[in-house]
Amino acid sequence: MVNLFHRDLGGAGNPPLVVLHGLLGSSRNWLTTGGDLAANYHVLALDLRNHGRSPHAAETTYDAMVADVLAWMDARHLKRVTLMGHSMGGKVAMLLACRHPERVERLIVVDIAPRDYLSNAHRAEFAAMNELRLDILQSRGEAELRFEARVDDWAMRKFLITNLERTEAGGWKWQINLPALTVALPVLEKTPLAVDDRFSGPTLFISGGKSRYVQEGDRAAIEGHFPGAHVEVIGDSGHNPHMEKREAFVQAVLSE
Repeated sequence: MVNLFHRDLGGAGNPPLVVLHGLLGSSRNWLTTGGDLAANYHVLALDLRNHGRSPHAAETTYDAMVADVLAWMDARHLKRVTLMGHSMGGKVAMLLACRHPERVERLIVVDIAPRDYLSNAHRAEFAAMNELRLDILQSRGEAELRFEARVDDWAMRKFLITNLERTEAGGWKWQINLPALTVALPVLEKTPLAVDDRFSGPTLFISGGKSRYVQEGDRAAIEGHFPGAHVEVIGDSGHNPHMEKREAFVQAVLSE
């Protein structure tokens, strides 16, 4: 287990809401939306292992990430929380809820379904990051330009470079544990849930209407694992409804 970094986004005294980011993301992605939700929740956004300011570790599996989150909760005497996860973080949240239902008051899963995702886009993104010559890199802008040959989506290119940070010597390094995540990618793309995994508590799936991550055909799997689930589609959003359509997203979370 690793000692996870977290950001307290406000709302102390309210019921706890623990937020888990997606692959290559961090708690920083939730600063604005987390602040909005702090009117109703005490919002605590975590950096999962090998991401953000949390420690690096050789193992990157869903079981390990669940154990990290449970240890973080135990250290803060959080016996039961509302748990929200986006994309990869949604898979962590689903697994934790199914295996430890007594720790989850309510589950919120953002734009991911309980199925495998074999993504050529992810392979291209990781190839672009691994090919980048950090020893001669001059700026984030230069990195973004170099990504163009591999990554078509300009928004994704900008997202990837948020993981670059300056070294003390003035050079560049990856904040993420890129080697470990590259090795783990085939595991992270798959669903962590077994056939008989169930969570019967209150569950909200929020998906983007323009995203391909949650489709109509996923409803059977969602209902099979989460019989109490309600699916809310934010029509004009892609894979990041918490950023692209923040007001509608916050309303969806708070309206249940």
